Amino acid sequence: MKTNLVERLWVDGPWRVPFIASEIRFFKDLCDISPGGRLLEVGCGRGAGARMILRQYSPRMLDAIDVDPDMIRRARRWTRPALARRVSFQVADAQELPFSNGSMDAVFNFGIIHHLEDWRQGIREISRVLRPGGAFLFEEIYPALYAGFLLRRVLVHPRNDRFEGPQYRAELEANGLRIVPGYRETKYTIVGAAIRT
Repeated sequence: MKTNLVERLWVDGPWRVPFIASEIRFFKDLCDISPGGRLLEVGCGRGAGARMILRQYSPRMLDAIDVDPDMIRRARRWTRPALARRVSFQVADAQELPFSNGSMDAVFNFGIIHHLEDWRQGIREISRVLRPGGAFLFEEIYPALYAGFLLRRVLVHPRNDRFEGPQYRAELEANGLRIVPGYRETKYTIVGAAIRT
């Protein structure tokens, strides 16, 4: 699902970068990802997260996807040539990932699952492409943040079958993604990691 202008101003603005950097530091404290692997970012937007993932994790290859072709064009344009050799930006849907079973060492999600019409399918796909022992590193938000009286009028999100913490955590577990102790959760968000069993 593409975002509207209001959400793009937040998600793809420069003020979002410190939040992503903080989450990456938190992810590194939760679980270890060896350099030289193959990583995936779902919903990469203009590529700010992808560039930080490349610098912090030193993967052999990072696949970064987004459903919005304009975002992929921006990501390609704003990525320096030295980093561009190790990242593949492509238009793709997190509900139908174009990657083989068990092909990824880690998957990163900076607030994308709640945008999916079928969020459960998105989690199934992430689990499918992760190798056993691979990590799903996630930041997600709950309806208390984006579906209140005002924000539901200015943001575009699916309205049916949304998740709160218990549903989200249960779906991860049901798909073989064991949550790593130490995740942070509030009424509004969850940030953490899960390992593919």
